[in-house]
Amino acid sequence: MENEIVDVLIVGAGLSGIGAAVHLTKRCPGKSFAIVEGRERLGGTWDLYRYPGIRSDSDMYTLGYNFKPWTARKAIADAPSILKYLHETVDEYQLEDRIRFNRKVVNASWSSQEALWTVSLKHGDGSSSMIKCNFLHMCSGYYSYDEAHSPDFPGKEAFAGQIVHPQFWPENIDYAGKKVVVIGSGATAVTLVPSMAETAEHVTMLQRSPTYIVSLPGEDKWALRFRKILPGKLAYLLTRWKNVLWGLFTFNLARNKPKAFKKRILDMVKEEMGEGVDMTHFTPSYNPWDQRLCLVPDSDLFSAIKSGKASVVTDHIERFTKEGIALKSGETLEADIIVTATGLKMLTGGSAAIEVDGEPVIFGEKINYKGVMFSGVPNFGMTMGYTNASWTLKADLTSEYVCRLINFMDKNGTPIATPTLPADGSVGTEPMLDFTSGYVQRAIKDLPKQGDRKPWRLNQNYPKDIINLRHKTVDDGVLVFAKAGSPSPKPSQDTPEKDSVAA
Repeated sequence: MENEIVDVLIVGAGLSGIGAAVHLTKRCPGKSFAIVEGRERLGGTWDLYRYPGIRSDSDMYTLGYNFKPWTARKAIADAPSILKYLHETVDEYQLEDRIRFNRKVVNASWSSQEALWTVSLKHGDGSSSMIKCNFLHMCSGYYSYDEAHSPDFPGKEAFAGQIVHPQFWPENIDYAGKKVVVIGSGATAVTLVPSMAETAEHVTMLQRSPTYIVSLPGEDKWALRFRKILPGKLAYLLTRWKNVLWGLFTFNLARNKPKAFKKRILDMVKEEMGEGVDMTHFTPSYNPWDQRLCLVPDSDLFSAIKSGKASVVTDHIERFTKEGIALKSGETLEADIIVTATGLKMLTGGSAAIEVDGEPVIFGEKINYKGVMFSGVPNFGMTMGYTNASWTLKADLTSEYVCRLINFMDKNGTPIATPTLPADGSVGTEPMLDFTSGYVQRAIKDLPKQGDRKPWRLNQNYPKDIINLRHKTVDDGVLVFAKAGSPSPKPSQDTPEKDSVAA
């Protein structure tokens, strides 16, 4: 790979990166590209996580690509099924030779003189190499693969059993017939509990505060009906839009009528659990969609609790003990295994150091442009999915836009495109994500901002983004186009001081 130059370099061979490669193949057939992946296999999240029951937390008709229908029966799919779908995509579009495994990006440096990124790679065997590209498309997700959020619980060293984080699940762990405590109440915890409860003696989900939990059928009956009477692609399209519009409707309803929406979710829990349920464990202190709702397929979590194989405890941890966990209420939870499903460590641009013409890029000082690029950073795209819908809906649109931009630059002979803030400093800023989730709040100061107006404002709306990214003109007066040798635009706006909402 020494001294290799490609038109586009995609970072990450997960759901986003493979999708980006297909869009490039279809929309920019004359452009050369490569995919670098830090791990030894493709799949990203769906290969990294190996904990019991690992599955999608969105339906696969929207988590699947817009160019490849999801044909399996299960709408909420397990990781092996999603990996099979990804491998099929790689085979169909002959991408295997484009992927360079065990190549981790450690540095990416933009040169306006060359109109190229120089990307430094560390190989799995300890060696290193470089590759140059005109456009750098980051598809590496939003969290660290190497680190997770692991609170330093008092007395941790005293526990006589095994402590496991879901992100680093050991292959040889045996929990059959054992007492398990899962710390957490998010998507990972509600997946783990019913799955482990099938063979464990008992599984306790220990939460500091509850999460909204909604059960949906594992199979989409309308999708299956559409398939029987319609061509495959049309059936997929109808199902996809049915789910998109239903998701938008429920999200807007939750934001506009939070009390009524909250009551409906809690009533659904009562219907699942029976009137005798202690709703303390299922009633969050925040409104729906201030954090993501947790989806459980076919009521599996509720069934595990009703069977007595699992239970929920809402309390705070005082300390770990030899036998388990002492709670601030004075109770003790006995455990042979403790699973710390305590969250992710968010990153922007992976762990790589990014610089433009010798100046380091500090993403916490940058403003999002159309949900794809960042102020003052040329020829750099990043895939970030929706917080209120499936990741791939936005990933597909991001890749389509990147292709449109590349084709526009090629047609006009301007190989540099830089989102540029107005020099008068008039764009106010807010945090890019308005979620109250812990993993977001812990990283908020290091995340890019969003502006108070278009195109700096982030949409969490798929139909709006279709118009914004697929149809609006590329040359909008905000992107500054230039030829090689032109210095990067340097607006006077000082983003941190302009923040209208404190990070």
